[in-house]
Amino acid sequence: MRYAGIDVAKKTLDVCVLPDSTERQFANDRRGWTSCSRWLGDPQDTLVVLEATGGYEAQAADALRAAGFAVAVVNPRRTRDFARACGRLAKTDRLDAQGIARYAQMLQPSPREALDASHRRLRALVARRDQLLAMRTAETNRLEHATDRAIRTSLRQIVRALERQMARIEAQIRQTIDEEPSLRQAKETLTSVPGVGETTASMLVSDVPELGRLNRRQIAALVGVAPWNRDSGMFRGKRMTGGGRVRVRTRLYMPTLVAIRHNPVIHAFYERLVQNGKAKMTAVVACMRKLLTILNTLVAKNEKWKPRIA
Repeated sequence: MRYAGIDVAKKTLDVCVLPDSTERQFANDRRGWTSCSRWLGDPQDTLVVLEATGGYEAQAADALRAAGFAVAVVNPRRTRDFARACGRLAKTDRLDAQGIARYAQMLQPSPREALDASHRRLRALVARRDQLLAMRTAETNRLEHATDRAIRTSLRQIVRALERQMARIEAQIRQTIDEEPSLRQAKETLTSVPGVGETTASMLVSDVPELGRLNRRQIAALVGVAPWNRDSGMFRGKRMTGGGRVRVRTRLYMPTLVAIRHNPVIHAFYERLVQNGKAKMTAVVACMRKLLTILNTLVAKNEKWKPRIA
């Protein structure tokens, strides 16, 4: 196996390949992605690892997947911590590429499958909806404190414009899901569960394409709702959750609260945890994990909600 580490910048890709120890820099554009694919050679025995860099890595990763390479996009904090553990404190693009390649060689992160056009479009639309929602919330908050008439008028106009844009994006999300049978089936399965609406379902099918293909422990770890230990010697620390896909975990919180009230299985699970002395927030996180694993099971079985399945 060969392991290619790529340090991504806005305009360049610094590549290091192990065990060959070959290095090269390419432009971060269509021509550069093609040249990089050709230079890397046979995709069958090569694992390519890139850092997540706010979106600059996305098109390069897609181009390499399209060329047949196994590609993993990893959290840059992990690769940086790995470099420090290896005694590498200096930081340049070239050194970062070397560190990422060594990280790939030693830890071999699991590659992520390439998304088809419908999934990519849906993910972009869902991300845009979240951006518009954040802008609308910010403008609405400003409106609460604005006293000048002209400023209030401006803020109301912006809020109305954002709401119109959100309505268009929502319509495009529904159209994209309805036109793709696999997406439509997954959405219908998810929305059959009390507490999960169309917004949550579209977020899950776009941001967690692995849903239904992993076991309950793997899907919980992927989203970051699996508890991890903090024990040392005689000390037994409080179990914590974290890591994983923060965006998904954050957006599962409100559906979980709705499910605690209206989903009989989640409600009974929550009440049992509270009666056993669990803190309410701990019980909510446990319900979030249970709701996610129920959704994962239903998608895997291609079945709609029935309380006995849970």
